[in-house]
Amino acid sequence: MLHSFLTYIAKEYLFKSHEKVLLTISGGSDSIVMCDLFHKAGLSFAVAHCNFQLRGSESDEDEAFVKELANKYKVTFHTIKFGTAAYTKKNKRSTQVAARELRYEWFEKIRKQYNYHYIATAHHSDDSVETFFINLLRGTGISGLHGILPKNNLIIRPMLFCDKTDIINYAKKNKLSYREDSSNASDKYVRNKIRHHVIPVLKEINSQLESTIKNNIAHLRDVELIYKNEIERQRKKIVTQEKNNTLISIKSLNKLSASVTYLYEFLKPFNFNETIVDEITNALNAESGKQFFSPTHRLVKDREFLIIEDRRQNTEDYGVKFFIKKNQKEFITDTLTLKFSKIKKNSIFNFQFSTKIAQLDFDKLEFPLEIRKWQQGDSFCPLGMKGQKKLSDFFIDKKISVTQKENTLLLTSNGKIIWVIGHRIDERFKITEKTDTIYIAELV
Repeated sequence: MLHSFLTYIAKEYLFKSHEKVLLTISGGSDSIVMCDLFHKAGLSFAVAHCNFQLRGSESDEDEAFVKELANKYKVTFHTIKFGTAAYTKKNKRSTQVAARELRYEWFEKIRKQYNYHYIATAHHSDDSVETFFINLLRGTGISGLHGILPKNNLIIRPMLFCDKTDIINYAKKNKLSYREDSSNASDKYVRNKIRHHVIPVLKEINSQLESTIKNNIAHLRDVELIYKNEIERQRKKIVTQEKNNTLISIKSLNKLSASVTYLYEFLKPFNFNETIVDEITNALNAESGKQFFSPTHRLVKDREFLIIEDRRQNTEDYGVKFFIKKNQKEFITDTLTLKFSKIKKNSIFNFQFSTKIAQLDFDKLEFPLEIRKWQQGDSFCPLGMKGQKKLSDFFIDKKISVTQKENTLLLTSNGKIIWVIGHRIDERFKITEKTDTIYIAELV
């Protein structure tokens, strides 16, 4: 088994022989055998144990047992006690999820503090088969059907080459003592239900069930790789970045077969779940303006794009008013930078046709100027037009998206809009033949 262990580590490129690994040891047969294999292979390692305080004296006895194991192998021992029950209640987690969050956060803290290269868990191939069925029942998509990966960033699983029977046989042959977790016999947890009831029934149909599932998992890993490559190929074509927003072309998306699956993958990084993605798909051909929310992002269905913005970004600049003094040279916030200048009109001056620059008649302005967010009911006289036009109608004519509208700011003088910043100045404040001094506001 030692040879198979070392062969697997090399085959999966788990770590280099000189690198030090933090072993997560519960005291059960799986982790005890992993620890012994590391020792016999002469590899550099330390031991970490979590006491979740969920089984009374049994939990404390596990901790003492693992401490003695570390002493036996003369390696560094790390341990911690968690108030798991209180954490579970406070954060509204299941016991299993709470324990997972607590231990992995602590493992990573220890890894960084003591400069370990990797964290090793003792998952074996039977665990991977059980995980396959758990994810199949939960509907996690293709990414959940690859079972447990040998390596996930700095988490490695060097025991996936063997199954539970191999581990028990090795422990008996080498006379290794280990602790039995009483909770493993309980059907309270999904994994145990699958282990105790589902897999035995399926083995009545296929006696080589574990082997069959392991082969399927290997094929699915290859399928997943091809799948991810195709998703990324289309993402580069369809998903673009515009300032702080992410845009998905509706026209391009609709051309794809299985567009719902593509959209799900495009939106996964923004924490939209499958149910919300279905709702978004149904709204692709609906009117603009419909909004959808994930815990972290907002998606707006616009005319040509699905526009995604981070709801956690600082938007306080858009909820307050700012004043610009007559001789002020610039205005800077986290989301907006404007530069101001004024020049005498003469033959050298060249008018610039740019939505980022407002060139205004200085003598028509009343200071201080004001920067504020636009509001429903606002109107102005767009340059080149006669009469008032509502800003909301102006936005529609210009096909300005919902998110752009929400973030549009105005430069005003005595309550009158002189510039819809980044879009159009007001006709009443434009430069004329009578202009003596030109006031320039530039969006940087």
